Amino acid sequence: MSVHDTRPRTGSQHRRARPRHHRAWYGAAVLIALVWLFGAGPLGSFMGKLTEVQTNDQSAFLPIGAESTEVQEAKRAFEDDDAVPAFVVYSADQPLGQETLAGIAQDAQRISGESWIQGKVAGPVPGTEDKSVAQLIVPISDQVEADVAVDELRALLQDSAAEGTTVQVAGPAALGADLGAAFGGIDGTLLLVALGAVLIILIAVYRSPVLPLVVIIAAMLALVLAAFVVYLMADAGWIELNGQSQGILFILVVGACTDYALLMVARYREALYERARPIEAIKVAVRGTVEPIVASGGTVILGVLCLLASDLASNRGLGPVAALGIGAALISALTFLPAVLLLLGRAAFWPLVPRAGADEGDSDSTLAIVRRHRVWGRVAKSVERRPRAYWMLTIVALAAAAAFVPQFKAEGTSQLDVFRTEVESVAGQRTLERGFGAGSSATPATILTASGKLDEVKAAAETVDGVTEVTPVGADGQAKIVDGRALLHATLDAPAESTEAVDIVRDLRAAVHPVPGANALVGGTSAVTLDTLDTSERDLRVVIPLVLLVVLIVLVILLRSLVAPLVLIATTVLSFATALGVGALVFNHVLDLPGADPAVPLFAFVFLVALGIDYNIFLMTRAREETIRHGEREGTLRALTLTGGVITSAGVVLAATFAALAVLPLLFLIQLAFLVAFGVLLDALIVRSLLVPALSLDIGRRMWWPSRLSR
Repeated sequence: MSVHDTRPRTGSQHRRARPRHHRAWYGAAVLIALVWLFGAGPLGSFMGKLTEVQTNDQSAFLPIGAESTEVQEAKRAFEDDDAVPAFVVYSADQPLGQETLAGIAQDAQRISGESWIQGKVAGPVPGTEDKSVAQLIVPISDQVEADVAVDELRALLQDSAAEGTTVQVAGPAALGADLGAAFGGIDGTLLLVALGAVLIILIAVYRSPVLPLVVIIAAMLALVLAAFVVYLMADAGWIELNGQSQGILFILVVGACTDYALLMVARYREALYERARPIEAIKVAVRGTVEPIVASGGTVILGVLCLLASDLASNRGLGPVAALGIGAALISALTFLPAVLLLLGRAAFWPLVPRAGADEGDSDSTLAIVRRHRVWGRVAKSVERRPRAYWMLTIVALAAAAAFVPQFKAEGTSQLDVFRTEVESVAGQRTLERGFGAGSSATPATILTASGKLDEVKAAAETVDGVTEVTPVGADGQAKIVDGRALLHATLDAPAESTEAVDIVRDLRAAVHPVPGANALVGGTSAVTLDTLDTSERDLRVVIPLVLLVVLIVLVILLRSLVAPLVLIATTVLSFATALGVGALVFNHVLDLPGADPAVPLFAFVFLVALGIDYNIFLMTRAREETIRHGEREGTLRALTLTGGVITSAGVVLAATFAALAVLPLLFLIQLAFLVAFGVLLDALIVRSLLVPALSLDIGRRMWWPSRLSR
């Protein structure tokens, strides 16, 4: 065959003509795949080890540098021991008699001999409000794992000497153990549910048994790498990890890596219709997707790192953990995935194998594209005919739902509302409140003051409405002095976590702060609630503008425009407000939830803006590419048609993975799962499909101002 012969080559002729450097590409692909499989694969054990470096006690969720946190740290010097209390609660259908109380005393003697006891077991203490309830106060040493001690305590009490009673273990130690047990489902139930949902969606999208497994393996390798790095950094004390952050890490890595894979696989499949050789197709796919994938991942990384500006310890800890996870997803999607796709070639899509030249005429023509993407071709044509009607109606509908945002209750909840399933510590606490009154086990407000001003601070505190008693902390009524400071306990006439108690603490601080030379600080449970609320409001004012600025800068650099990034930011913020408004309606009137953690709106904002902007990035980078080749109007329509299926699939996958968080029976994660899942679907199906293309068509070339495309 001469060099001028234009007849199509046979498969054997293609193989003979294949350049030698193609062998190097295939060799590199084999090497990359083996490095991932045999290098990262064995690191899977670190996923189970993450619980070893978690911190799930109260300190992991306290406001950094807040007044209550300073009191909490100073308080340790006044305590003779660091025991964590557990309350063993006994209840019956009738008042407890002497024989039953004697049996409870026998239980106390048995418990006292355990190695994890620090101090004396107090009780039995009969109920003051209900005589059918009694309790033991069990001090558990902080030198042992609280969950292990609580498990052993519960096992001991299965053979209680107090016959005819129901025995429950409650209190701080039991609550922490039950919280740890709930987070224990992260590396089991949560991951299986998330991967199962992703696998089902991918099979429906690809109608192939091969590709879904490739994508799942890529996501799992990314998760293994992320878990390994997070473990090393948490073990070294460089970052803080809690169960909440670990759950979000797993979901983020699986969802993000799958989204990136969907984009690359779609571009690879598109190129296989135009290229005879898979190696040429994978080059086109990588070149066409590396910029939006890196921009998308970079946006999420920078967005979650903005959480470092938060003054809540749990928020600040999540930032680097999530960033490491997204980084691992990026590396896997841009190395392992293209390597395996190249090695599999067209067989990856079996049985629906894309063939080069399968379309009649030019496979890159708009007609051929519409033929391959019939649904999204019709959507694009419909938006083209009435762009102004589409964006106006869409904005009105989104704004109507966003109007319910003021009804979103994020003032915090009681510890009894943390779980959405019945757990023993919560049930025992309710029994305890029945026997001893509401708030009976809650700690009073704690006042830290200079010892020389003790009497003045005490007198000032006693003038506050809602403070029933103020007593110094020490033996025999004498204040204990440590480093020239003393502690006072102020008993409040409202449950510690109630709105009334928070208002009392606010008044208490206003009363004791002005005492000259006292440097008085107020802490305790109610003060933590107050500081958390104030810190959350401050974080919303600081972190949200910071995230928006970071995302805007990334979009300006990526799109070489000012108008398009501002439009995309505005639509994403509107989408978030809509999700929050719908969330308020669902939480208040459908699920009848007691409220929300103050951090829920901030977490939802960071993830929805950082993740939701991804779909706009996928759309608008393709729109820019097509606009350069075909003009602004046709470029926008081609971009919508070509990316419609993949972005919709990506949105459904990410929504499904975040929805998997709801399998953990914790109020915070259930609410976050709904808000992010609903918001992602809203972004993928409405904002990116209708609103942004309609605005682009109506604004026209000015969308790309001040770049050359605008002219």
